[in-house]
Amino acid sequence: MIAINNLSFHYKKDMTILGDISARLSPGHIYGLLGLNGVGKTTFLKLICGLLFPKTGTVITNGFTPSERKVTFLSDVYFVTDEVDLPSWTISNFIDIYSPLYPKFDQSYFEEILLAFHVDRREKIKSLSYGQRKKVNIAFALATNTNLLLMDEPTNGLDIPSKTQFRKLMARHVSPDRTIIISTHQIRDIHQLIDHLLILQNYTLALDAPIDELDKQIKFRQGTYPEALYTESGPNGDVNILANTNGEETPFDIELFFNAISNHPDFLKQLSNAKYLQP
Repeated sequence: MIAINNLSFHYKKDMTILGDISARLSPGHIYGLLGLNGVGKTTFLKLICGLLFPKTGTVITNGFTPSERKVTFLSDVYFVTDEVDLPSWTISNFIDIYSPLYPKFDQSYFEEILLAFHVDRREKIKSLSYGQRKKVNIAFALATNTNLLLMDEPTNGLDIPSKTQFRKLMARHVSPDRTIIISTHQIRDIHQLIDHLLILQNYTLALDAPIDELDKQIKFRQGTYPEALYTESGPNGDVNILANTNGEETPFDIELFFNAISNHPDFLKQLSNAKYLQP
């Protein structure tokens, strides 16, 4: 469980990054953390794992205060950063030195993932491309088996086959004890994995909702619908978000939903209107 209470953060006093955020994030889910550039997604992840400290409010992650940096806490959290900063050793040396920091590290699982990603563990990390280094970092992250896994743009630099492998690996990695938060702009890479949306907007958490609950409120259709809450033109015609007044089930389009929120500030207010909510 991650308990966030009235969290605020700024780098400069007159430049708020996050303001008065409260949330409860439970194990057993993959949370999709979305937002435009500069809204504080990476900052939010760093506050959860103790790389940054709140200016006001509190974060309690799995019973620990992250800012205290206790060894027991650090050994059960892993943060996959967008920029891969790994030492210039062989992959084998890297594992020998860093895996003991994680009591649940699974060597055979790490090698299985490298094999799926077509990475040779005998390679020197500095000789690898950005995408290959990203694969090593993802493989290590999953092999740690930490109960908290944070990922910042994990699919950046991955080719199409590797993105497919990533989705398969992440689907296997979900368990009732693990909390996974993925921050991304590449929504289509992971939309099938996410079961709960967190959207940052205007310094705060504008949306914190399970997708199955959102499904009850809205549906997605192609065509012409004057009553649509939001419409975009696509290669195959208009795509629309409509109020789901008849309980119809349609595939949830996270990208279209996020665009609606980003392009129309009043979109979430429309969802809050009793007219669009199920009783």
